[in-house]
Amino acid sequence: MPRAHARWRRGPRYTAAAMFNPRSIKHCRACGAPAQYAVPADDNRERATCTACGTIHYENPLNVVGTVPVWEDRVLLCRRNIEPRHGFWTLPAGFMELGESTAQGALRETIEEAGANVEMQELFTVLNVVRVGQVHFFYRARMLDTRLAPGPETIEAQLFGEAEIPWEQIAFRTVKETLQRYFDDRRSGQFGIHCADIG
Repeated sequence: MPRAHARWRRGPRYTAAAMFNPRSIKHCRACGAPAQYAVPADDNRERATCTACGTIHYENPLNVVGTVPVWEDRVLLCRRNIEPRHGFWTLPAGFMELGESTAQGALRETIEEAGANVEMQELFTVLNVVRVGQVHFFYRARMLDTRLAPGPETIEAQLFGEAEIPWEQIAFRTVKETLQRYFDDRRSGQFGIHCADIG
């Protein structure tokens, strides 16, 4: 998979709570008229429907994409410089953008947050976080060198051995789950794809 070297720009970041509101559409995106939630004739759940032009607006889960970057026996973590969980440690990850695959988004986030030069490997975890309307995808990634250039969303980026991981300061359950499964698989000598639901 090709490596990316250029910096990417992004729009504002939003917290999961602010982004996940299953009844958040108040006006039609096509004509601006008021929208109301109702079950369309050929559907089985409420959708935001325009009261004027009848356009139906669908709301779907957000994809979060990231990597488990590894140098020798250490994993790269980033200390967050943004909310939520400012100051806590995470794997480089963020919301997938339009026009990119999950792997492309994971690579972009790794460059943006850590400035790491990595070679993308296989998909590693797929974690459903239904309560906030998200699916998290983490790929394994091999670091090609130890040069790092953290972006503005990262206080610092650092390599950790398994015994050094600050488990009590990990920002998100999906990150902790991914790290635990990574170290379990490394001990077994075989990496798989792990799917789970995170409450």
